[in-house]
Amino acid sequence: MKTRKLGTLEVSEIGYGTMSFAPSYGQAPDAGEAIRVIRGAHELGVTFFDTAEAYGPWTNEELVGEALAPVRDKVLIATKFGFKFVPGQGIVGLDSRPEQIKAVAEASLKRLRTDVIDLFYQHRVDPGVPIEDVAGAVKDLIGEGKLRHFGLSEAAAGTVRRAHAVQPITAIQSEYSLWTRDPEPEILQLCEELGIGFVPWSPLGQGFLTGKIDTTTAFDATDMRKLFPRFTPEAMEANKAIVDLLQELAVAKKATPAQIAIAWLLTRKPWIVPIPGTRNLKRVEENIGASDVVLTAEDLAEIEKAAAGIAIEGARLPQALLQMSYK
Repeated sequence: MKTRKLGTLEVSEIGYGTMSFAPSYGQAPDAGEAIRVIRGAHELGVTFFDTAEAYGPWTNEELVGEALAPVRDKVLIATKFGFKFVPGQGIVGLDSRPEQIKAVAEASLKRLRTDVIDLFYQHRVDPGVPIEDVAGAVKDLIGEGKLRHFGLSEAAAGTVRRAHAVQPITAIQSEYSLWTRDPEPEILQLCEELGIGFVPWSPLGQGFLTGKIDTTTAFDATDMRKLFPRFTPEAMEANKAIVDLLQELAVAKKATPAQIAIAWLLTRKPWIVPIPGTRNLKRVEENIGASDVVLTAEDLAEIEKAAAGIAIEGARLPQALLQMSYK
């Protein structure tokens, strides 16, 4: 697989988000099957794997650590800190105090079965802790050799600048796709200016942009998409237009809607690295195939013209999570 640079960090052009192996999209799959898929992704060329202490919580890091232990020197692992947990209640808030960051790093190192974390993101900006203190704590851990790179997730431009002045940021991770273009006005321009890479999470719109989800789809009772405004039957029916656009292009390119959605992201900037997630190895192979899809200037102009006429219905996240974004 071709590679790209997130700052100075060289990774596979398409990474792999492993959150789908946590019970966020219904019951988590068997650990053995999950490990088989993660290792299979690496065999297909993926070198960049994304996880977080919040996925599970904690169980996803353990899974990723076990899956990648045999090839640890051939892959790059990103994980995240910043949420506060209460046993039996899950996430109850944010906590990016420097002492907490250092404690999370130590725990993540053990769960990931590694001596160093390649990329350590603040999962959400904590308004209660100055971002300079957060960046300073990460800088200390980098100096101790426990981390290699610093990242921010869903952070506002002003926050990125302040953090970057203390400890250079390697990557920003935020939701970005054809139906979620929030980073375009400020964040992508800032990344270009400061030499920061950008990692779109949910590049396939939690699966909606694959064309395999519609108003007849029955989500598991524990599937978080049941709480997402864009996954009400009314919103999905209204938003079908964006899937129709992808399907039309997919036919013309002899590709799939998912491949067109990922290929579109790859054209946006050379330092954008999507991290689609799936529990299915065939879908991993399909997603990676986006690297071979060529979208011409005419194709991109057609996409922009068509997308401009589509009003996406529904907020991208539940209100509680939206309130934590772009701080």
